[in-house]
Amino acid sequence: MTTAIKHLVIVGGGSAGWMAAAMLTRMMGEQLKITLVESDEIATVGVGEASIPPLQVFNRALGLNEYEFLKATQGTYKLGIEFEHWLTQGQAYMHAFGAQGKDLALTPFRHLWLNSNPESTNDYWRYSLNYQAAKANKFQPLTQLPGTDLPGVTHAYHFDAGLYGKLLSQYSQQRGVKRIEGKITQVMLDKESGDIGYLELADGQRVGGDLYLDCSGFRGLLIKQALKVEYEDYSQWLQCDRAIAMPTEASQPRRPYTRATAHKAGWCWQIPLQHRTGNGIVYSSQYMSDDEALSLLEKHVDSAPIGEPRTIQFTPGRVARQWQNNCVSLGLASGFLEPLESTSLHLIQSGIIRLIKLFPNQKNLDALRAEFNRQSAEEFEQIRDFIILHYKLNQRDDDPFWRHCREMSVPDTLTAKMALFSVSGVINCPQESLFSESAWTQVMLGQGLMPSSAHPLAGALSQEQTAELLHNLNRIITKTTDAMASHDDYLKQHCAAQSEH
Repeated sequence: MTTAIKHLVIVGGGSAGWMAAAMLTRMMGEQLKITLVESDEIATVGVGEASIPPLQVFNRALGLNEYEFLKATQGTYKLGIEFEHWLTQGQAYMHAFGAQGKDLALTPFRHLWLNSNPESTNDYWRYSLNYQAAKANKFQPLTQLPGTDLPGVTHAYHFDAGLYGKLLSQYSQQRGVKRIEGKITQVMLDKESGDIGYLELADGQRVGGDLYLDCSGFRGLLIKQALKVEYEDYSQWLQCDRAIAMPTEASQPRRPYTRATAHKAGWCWQIPLQHRTGNGIVYSSQYMSDDEALSLLEKHVDSAPIGEPRTIQFTPGRVARQWQNNCVSLGLASGFLEPLESTSLHLIQSGIIRLIKLFPNQKNLDALRAEFNRQSAEEFEQIRDFIILHYKLNQRDDDPFWRHCREMSVPDTLTAKMALFSVSGVINCPQESLFSESAWTQVMLGQGLMPSSAHPLAGALSQEQTAELLHNLNRIITKTTDAMASHDDYLKQHCAAQSEH
């Protein structure tokens, strides 16, 4: 490899910094010197505990064994996210990973299901293996349903992000990444180019490189403070701007899914790890005070607190250009939506992979930078729309926050997607989208948006044939779920952390 970039400097550790260091040294370490600067005085946010399935690919690319990863991070398995009280009080649905049912040639399964005249949208999840296993607290890795060509279980993880950072720190340093402990006091820019020239540390040390990764969290030490890249604020659509995180004792059984429970001005999360349960509340400071939010969270938890609550303030949105001059921002430095669909770690992952794919091999970065920023903006906006969808389609009349969310205008891209689904059950998903047609279908149905008609191709089967297909699918899924191990038993057998013995 010939590249103009010989020395990469990463500012900040945490999940973003060490994920970047690990993957870049794995893929390019022999040709690239990598230095990571972090300060022991500056705490990371470190409350990320839930992921989505693509993290499997990231860990495999690093050569991490799944069982060892879960042991090291006190992790558990995750089959989806359950949303309680989002449509109305008392109602619940799940964004379950993986497929539902079975497509028929060019006809997506949801159209076959719609053509069966279902009594309720809740009926849709009878044909999801992930949903049935999650609600039964079961887990077992299956690539296919036994005796069929139907896809098996699709999983992600719950884990301690702080422990993941430590694991990747060891991994990276063993492979040659240099870690410098120190507080950055100045970022010196080149007067002619505007590029970052070097970093000055509190002890007088200077650290310079060819390309810098800003993984400094919400501060955005390089991208926001030094390079003055403007911030695109999404608050007009995403009203929540506060979160309080509070760990509690591990609860039994450890459910293999995340719970997101709506309340009067936002929602609470509950994430089961091996050694604790991660809890938190996300809310809008316009509609709820910090004290009221903490009180609500304390009532919501179902086990004893084991740590002090931490309040996090944020502005939903992203930096206008994730790559500016010779600096690429990752993680919270690049933007933050909210933790509703566990996308924060994925945005770090996709930013790292995007950088590797577009890594410069010459000094002129303009075209690569422009394409990186185009892809980054597109990904943020697609995820933004998916999160807004949960709020927009609520039917709650018990609270001004939810009424505002229902009545607010949303981006044209989302309006068009909802309108298309409403009349036809068709979903327009760009090929590179993070969230699949399955994900969009589940949230739209779960939030009460029922298409007025199915695709004409669904009529190729008679009502009797459709009913038989649905019956057989449900029977196979039920039988498979019944035979699976309990989630806790599977963890105990394969992934129990040392403290569990």
